[in-house]
Amino acid sequence: MTDIIVHLLLVILMPPLLLGIIARTKAVFAGRTGAPYLQPYYDILRLLRKGSVFSDTTTWVFRAGPVVTLAATVTAALLIPLGNHPAPLAFTGDMILFAYLFGLARFFTMAAALDTGSSFEGMGAAREATFSCLAEPTLFFALVVLARLTGSLSLTDMLTRAAAGNWLGTGAAMLLLTGGLFIVLLAENCRIPFDDPNTHLELTMIHEVMVLDHSGPAFGYILYGAALKLFVLGAFFIQVALPFKTGVGPVDWVVFIGTMILLAIAIGVVESIMARLRLIRIPQMLVAATILSAFAMLLMLR
Repeated sequence: MTDIIVHLLLVILMPPLLLGIIARTKAVFAGRTGAPYLQPYYDILRLLRKGSVFSDTTTWVFRAGPVVTLAATVTAALLIPLGNHPAPLAFTGDMILFAYLFGLARFFTMAAALDTGSSFEGMGAAREATFSCLAEPTLFFALVVLARLTGSLSLTDMLTRAAAGNWLGTGAAMLLLTGGLFIVLLAENCRIPFDDPNTHLELTMIHEVMVLDHSGPAFGYILYGAALKLFVLGAFFIQVALPFKTGVGPVDWVVFIGTMILLAIAIGVVESIMARLRLIRIPQMLVAATILSAFAMLLMLR
């Protein structure tokens, strides 16, 4: 019961902190003081206190988009184990539900963007659909590799058993898989070099252009959902790339929190030393990620 409570607290409280750490890391590289680490919390709370403005041309789809997206991401967070502790929801085949929950969230985000009738938001939805088709195979190949390693179809068993011993025995496959997953982590969370969550240039935006018409609490749900998605996919990546387990409950929680903070710093460093890719280069990077994970799967099936 204690593990479930800690899991829920981390899912609720930690995601905005990751955004704050990334922003502060980028500020340090730029020679600036930067916003406080807790600034994302203030932004979300400020939006939740505001009113919403809805266009007369939109329908219930526009209003449902942020809510369904956040609900799907929260459910995915309950399926992912954190540290060496089982997930609150775990069953055989939950890895498929985990993947398609993000697909459901993406579908409603794109549907809400199209519901506005805006050509800019339609352009962003088209880009999102295209790039997600290239990113999803990497995740599924990763799930196949982990299922092969552990002999389980449950995320809890797959990720809690993905211990250092797998790196010793199948280091080449795990290294390829880690590279592919890191590329997808940046792409799925709209981070540089794939997208810039802080830009306001509609012609270069992918995700942000789809939420231009949202305001107030709806936009707050979107910001929190984005932070939560980063947290969930980051936890998945950490479990594969840095599977350090001590076997001591409280220590494992501390190790997990520490590795998530290090991941946020690493993302901030990547965004500070790299420029945004041209749009025609993004599919090439995503295909490269798929190839890396596919080779990892082939190494495991030999």
